[in-house]
Amino acid sequence: MLEASQDICKLFNADRLTLYAVNEDRSSIISKVKTGLNTSRDLKLPISAQSIAGYVAMARQMVNIADVYDVDALKKIHPALSFLQEVDKRSGYRTKQMLVAPVMDGDTLYGVLQVINNRSDQPFGKLEEDGARQLCKTLGIAIRQRMQKTDDVQRRKATKYDGLVAEGVLSQDELQQCIQQAREEGKSVEHILMGSFHIRPAQIGQSLAKFFGVGYEAFNSGRIRSEMLHGPLKRDFIEQQGWMPLEDGPEGLVIMCVDPEAVRGARVVPQVFPRITKFAYRVTTQTEFEETLGQLFGAGADSSSIDQLLADMDSPLEGDAIDDSSLESAAADNELVKFVNKVIIDAYNQKVSDIHIEPMPGKAKTGIRFRIDGTLQPYIEVPAQFRQAMVTRLKIMCDLDISEKRKPQDGKIKFKKYGPLDIELRVATIPSAGGVEDVVMRILAAGEPIPLEKLGLTAHNKERLEKTVSKPYGLFYVCGPTGSGKTTTLHSILKFLNTPDTKIWTAEDPVEITQKGLRQVQINRKAGIDFALVMRAFLRADPDIIMVGESRDKETVAMGVEASLTGHMVFSTLHTNSAPESITRLLDMGMDPFNFADALLGILAQRLAKKLCDCKEAYHPNSQETKDFIREYAEELRHTEAWKADAGGESQKLLDDWMERYGKDGKLTLYRAVGCDKCGKTGYKGRVGLHELMIADDAAKKLIQERARVAELFASAVGSGMRTLKMDGMEKVLMGMTDLKMVRSVCIK
Repeated sequence: MLEASQDICKLFNADRLTLYAVNEDRSSIISKVKTGLNTSRDLKLPISAQSIAGYVAMARQMVNIADVYDVDALKKIHPALSFLQEVDKRSGYRTKQMLVAPVMDGDTLYGVLQVINNRSDQPFGKLEEDGARQLCKTLGIAIRQRMQKTDDVQRRKATKYDGLVAEGVLSQDELQQCIQQAREEGKSVEHILMGSFHIRPAQIGQSLAKFFGVGYEAFNSGRIRSEMLHGPLKRDFIEQQGWMPLEDGPEGLVIMCVDPEAVRGARVVPQVFPRITKFAYRVTTQTEFEETLGQLFGAGADSSSIDQLLADMDSPLEGDAIDDSSLESAAADNELVKFVNKVIIDAYNQKVSDIHIEPMPGKAKTGIRFRIDGTLQPYIEVPAQFRQAMVTRLKIMCDLDISEKRKPQDGKIKFKKYGPLDIELRVATIPSAGGVEDVVMRILAAGEPIPLEKLGLTAHNKERLEKTVSKPYGLFYVCGPTGSGKTTTLHSILKFLNTPDTKIWTAEDPVEITQKGLRQVQINRKAGIDFALVMRAFLRADPDIIMVGESRDKETVAMGVEASLTGHMVFSTLHTNSAPESITRLLDMGMDPFNFADALLGILAQRLAKKLCDCKEAYHPNSQETKDFIREYAEELRHTEAWKADAGGESQKLLDDWMERYGKDGKLTLYRAVGCDKCGKTGYKGRVGLHELMIADDAAKKLIQERARVAELFASAVGSGMRTLKMDGMEKVLMGMTDLKMVRSVCIK
């Protein structure tokens, strides 16, 4: 029928044909021959009015439908009859005419024949109905005769594993027992053969090859991924279809599959590779198919725990006299590869920012720690014998020199090549004491920018920030230590400013967040492309807004000042502690105070404090705690001109009034950390931004021109409405986002 199906379609002038067979318990029908459907999976339909083919099997009578989407016509046949539209929705194909007949011999139902879509777009006529009856009658007789031919008392069907009996690997009774056990436990026969009977995949593979009449393809640990063959294919598609291309050989493109008959019958392979005319189908075991899939398309979501993977790893190497070739082969070990992938996948799922691999000299274990929400936490310890193979594996993943162990190296891992996640990791290897190498990997936060309203700015800061960055030209800095979210904030500001009438250029190292409308340039110092060089190029490229990842040297800052004075909006980041300190730092770099004061619009200092988990508990602080809280907030204001000039002590009176009003028990509501499974019993999950926005107003510009001290700049900024990092954090304590302990831990003052 598989070979004759296209000819039968021509006879009926039909587009497609499906032949269903009744299953063993006679409760449903299963598709055995399908033309036109791009899947090797069988369709299983219950014998009921839930589908047209199921209804025909139930009623044992032919139906001829002009349009399967005509609900009224279906109701006339049977009130519950409906057409399964999911296949059409998935494939984009439109089913219309359908001629469906039961395959019977006497009173016994063997299956259903379904002829789909008359090419003349007319309902199937009397001639086609008679033809379908005759064909189904012939098929019924053929199936009955085929079933009678078996001389097995139990009418045992030929199985894929009969070759094992023929070779004397196990007896017929043992095979039957294995099939029965698989059915009862809901596992595959292959799983039982390998687990309970200790049969090797190679032995099963030879039996499969004999059954399907094709060659057997075993798992090969040296097989490498080909972007030309494997690049266009997705892992999910391969898993669903049950086949994958291996290599283009003399016999044609080698296709590894679990069921060659189904794959060949579905005719999907020639559609995926239309330029290739020859295909060599090879059968393999499910186990080896999954191993090859993991090898070429990266490990899937491995359900094994990290401890199980560590226990499965064979001790690769002992001693220090190890050459590069043996190290490389140890790094390619399947269990080690799975282990390294699992570490990275776990880190990503736990929202880790950095992975630290810290080997110890001698026989001491290698520690792996994760930085989660700014804090390092132990993850697992790996025995000493795996440390070199693990580091070598990571070097191979980011194309570093595996023979160089004395100098620091840095590179990038595009994890999509090796695993199921589309992420990038920045990797640094550092030789440390005892002849070992540390590896630190940063997971780059790729993705969409966060909208400005979701950045965690208070209403006061958000209004002032939007007003400042909306100016036509000037210089704006975001400052803070490494990992405080400066780049994320800058991209949120750019998203706010990104309109079709604005040209935005960015120079970044690396480009992590991408957004449509931005022209982004990757810095490559090895090729001589640094921030200053790219800045010069930007000024010749008609920009409206320029964003420079970092302003580390005098030349980059000077060009930023020059660009802002010539009518461009310039954004950049600095590694400084507070907004007023940034001004002193930039002047110390050699900036002209007058030009710099004219160019500067504002500086936003930022920190990330741990956020309270949803398990937080509300409480009313006692009078002393409340007074300390109010006094600590007011401490930031005492040095402002307004406070000093307050001769009548109005500010102090206001503070005393606050103390009186809120200093009594029960007036103020704060929150404390509790701890639950969601936050790992810490009480904190995620982080919240603390912001200090200094606007360069006339008073600030005058102080910059006079090269004033940081304290004066600080007092002036607070007097002009700047809320310090501590004040902003304390506001967020009152909002229930964090607690005072976390605010103090990230604020210097």
